Amino acid sequence: MSALSPARKAALSLVSERRRRDGRIRDIARESDVLRQLSPEDRALAMRLAVGAVGASVQMDAVIDRYVSRPAGLEPRVRDALAVSAFEICHLDTPRAVAASQGVELVRSVSPRAAGMANAVLRKVAGEVRPEVDRAWERCTDGCPFERDLVLVSGLPDWLVSRVVADAGLDAARAMAMSNLEPAPVYVAANRVLHTPSELQAILEAAGLEPRDSGLPGSFELLAPQGLAASGLVDGCDLVVADLSAQRACLTAAPKPGMRVLEIGQGRGTKSILLQSVALRERACVELVGIDSVASKTRVATERMARAGLSDHVTCLCLDATLLAGHNLPHEASGKFDLVFVDTPCSGTGTMRRHPEIAAHLTPEDVTDLARLQLQILEAASTRVAPGGVLVYSTCSVLAEENSQVVDAFLNGAPGAGYEAVGSACFQTTPVPDGPDGHFCACLWCRCS
Repeated sequence: MSALSPARKAALSLVSERRRRDGRIRDIARESDVLRQLSPEDRALAMRLAVGAVGASVQMDAVIDRYVSRPAGLEPRVRDALAVSAFEICHLDTPRAVAASQGVELVRSVSPRAAGMANAVLRKVAGEVRPEVDRAWERCTDGCPFERDLVLVSGLPDWLVSRVVADAGLDAARAMAMSNLEPAPVYVAANRVLHTPSELQAILEAAGLEPRDSGLPGSFELLAPQGLAASGLVDGCDLVVADLSAQRACLTAAPKPGMRVLEIGQGRGTKSILLQSVALRERACVELVGIDSVASKTRVATERMARAGLSDHVTCLCLDATLLAGHNLPHEASGKFDLVFVDTPCSGTGTMRRHPEIAAHLTPEDVTDLARLQLQILEAASTRVAPGGVLVYSTCSVLAEENSQVVDAFLNGAPGAGYEAVGSACFQTTPVPDGPDGHFCACLWCRCS
């Protein structure tokens, strides 16, 4: 009997807590005292196992059900332990015998009587499922996978993989599948109210975060991001953590000093800071009104704008965006805007490396419901665009139903009659290994006089 490693024990604690609270694994990890007590190496392994087991939970459940004689009667904590261990066997480079042995001890730690069952199940996973995953990886690496191979390497549901293949093509779907269970890069952008890009680079270097130019103005990839949270740079709003594709969407919107800007879906205000930083490249802020339908997010955004030095230029309102076409609006949100930036609620399928819970909970019906809401928000937002102004529609989805199909429905309907797409300012990305997330952005010009 080998001693159970603290990293695997911590991973099980996180996964079980996420299940009990139906929360987000990264939020739970941030609150975890168990995780904080680990060495940096063990903490990294615990997070890799926990995030991976959640991200591949559909696949792990299917694997467990394949080998357990009575899966419906499996104790939840035992299933959690099997999922963590099966993920390690299937997707990490740990020697299979070691991963299986540790998995048995992990199950034993929550249910000693289930150790024998766990031994049998995990040996079969190592001997039968891992070879299937390895063959799938070989075909993906060679560039000629079957659709089933993308399911095996990504851990994603069959329907979602099929949808991405249909919408983005096999090559893009292959890259997304190969990146899905890998850690996402960490990108940051300078808050230009407080620091120039060169100043921020020096600060990042001094903090040991190893910044590398990302290719976008004022933006860096952190090659050693482990110390970012402890550095205080995020809490102090010296920078914002934002995927490169999200930063690109704000650059595409191109707010200019003197503009009146409406941001829909403000959330915690990350894109508010990014949009202001774009404007500050020309040395002046824009007057920005940000709205969100969740009051708690509006409170956080208001506090964050104060720390970011933007309180005089950003107003945060709690408001349902579908009501923007009405007449009884707060005076800050009434009238016309030179730029309306719609960061609409979406499936988040472009960000599943960062939000692994999405894959297990999302259904095709959810996507259809979201697309209906997205069109409603886009139509309402269009009524607030000044003649000659720009309407930007942005999501972090890779699904055409939420992206190009929503824009097409808008342009082909009565509310979009006065708009036309600025083709050079539209883009769709899908996640790639060691690269940005999936985002969609479309710029629509209001040609009405």
